[in-house]
Amino acid sequence: MKFFSGLILMSSLLATALPLSAAEAAPQALPPASVEQRLADIEAYLNNAPRATDGHALSKVAGPGPGHSAWMMTSSALVLFMTLPGLALFYGGLVRRKNVLSILAQCLGLAGVVTILWWACGYSLAFARGGGGIGSLQYAFLRGVGVAPNTDYAPWISHNLFAIYQLMFAIITPALTVGAIAERMKFKAVILFSIVWMFAVYFPVAHMLWGADGMMNGLFNAGASIRAIDFAGGIVVHMTSGWSALALCIVLGKRLGHGREPMPPHNMVLCMVGTGMLWAGWYGFNAGSAVAADGVAVNAFVATTLAAAAGCVMWPALEYKLRGKPSVLGFCSGAVAGLATITPASGFVTAGSAVFIGLVAGAATFFACNTLKAKFRYDDSLDTFGVHAVGGTLGTILAGFLATPEVNPNLAAGPIAGLVGHTLWLEQLKAGGIVLVWSVVATVLIAKAVGWAVGGLRVEEEHESTGLDVAEHGEEGYILD
Repeated sequence: MKFFSGLILMSSLLATALPLSAAEAAPQALPPASVEQRLADIEAYLNNAPRATDGHALSKVAGPGPGHSAWMMTSSALVLFMTLPGLALFYGGLVRRKNVLSILAQCLGLAGVVTILWWACGYSLAFARGGGGIGSLQYAFLRGVGVAPNTDYAPWISHNLFAIYQLMFAIITPALTVGAIAERMKFKAVILFSIVWMFAVYFPVAHMLWGADGMMNGLFNAGASIRAIDFAGGIVVHMTSGWSALALCIVLGKRLGHGREPMPPHNMVLCMVGTGMLWAGWYGFNAGSAVAADGVAVNAFVATTLAAAAGCVMWPALEYKLRGKPSVLGFCSGAVAGLATITPASGFVTAGSAVFIGLVAGAATFFACNTLKAKFRYDDSLDTFGVHAVGGTLGTILAGFLATPEVNPNLAAGPIAGLVGHTLWLEQLKAGGIVLVWSVVATVLIAKAVGWAVGGLRVEEEHESTGLDVAEHGEEGYILD
């Protein structure tokens, strides 16, 4: 606690001590715009196009556009809703009763810690210009991140709103990872691991795929060495968290009694409610990634709905075929699998392609969570790897085959125009392969270091048997007479 208090105090002092430059403090006055120029500027707002003021003062719609801003504030809240309470309830219902609070504590704790990291330097490292692999500290402590739009990313929403929207992605990514190590990892180890992991994996990968000068941002960086696409986080969120989850659960080891005693979900009602919240929140995740209330956002909204429904049908259909009964857990897992798999492609593919992606997602993740896990006997507690790594990787590759300019005109105008419909899938393989290896290697190294620093990653066997709620937090999720 002393460490975090000191960090916050030091960060606040530094943020206030850094003066604005003269140019930032007093922007140059622009000549007034003509009626025609102001009209063109308003048309640009309606079409979500770059401002058309031609070096003159802005139209009466100065600063961010109200409609786009309203959608992005809503999307930001929806993405946070995915973690709190969506993911917390989804994961909370899947663990045993004695560990439900530990999952809730990890999700809520990470939301707080990641937010402070994002304010201090995370946003800047991910989205400031600075190099192909990582950003700079230009926006440290959100200095200079105000209501004026950052046209590197969006012409019609404020810079600080864009930063907060991207924060919600940063929050949910490490929270996804904890599903693989549920019921056996120390709380302090989870938090410390996640802090280091954000610097080693999330910030650089987010910059490489989404940063204006990112080395894998094929959509908008003409100088990208790998010209890949990732609309809403198939690589940045699902591949990083999913493949890291697999490595971490193997390093950590299996739960006591795993494979010898049943460990069913303690509350499928919570799991089902959490699934519904995730589905609803995912509209902010995918459609919000258009960074405007425009046609691309609408297409992503449609694709998200169809893929989730297709996955929700496919998984229980396979259960019915193979086992005779479709389970509620199957419906939940299939829906989340469809959502995770459509994420990288959501703003690039047609409705028909979205249905296809959802069906393939349901089948592939069903196989991963049942056959693959049973064969290799790793203890991915809540199937983070089986759903998010497999789904995110599959969706990343399929986006390379199915992306079309008729859904997203940026595909025809950007650096990847000549690759769409031809060799874009190869760029997807390159980007996905690099991130996969990076995530796994970094996770193993960080886990070893954190284990040494905190005296082991796992709770004591006695505490694991008793439950992490009481052992780690001194509370119980349910008080039953």
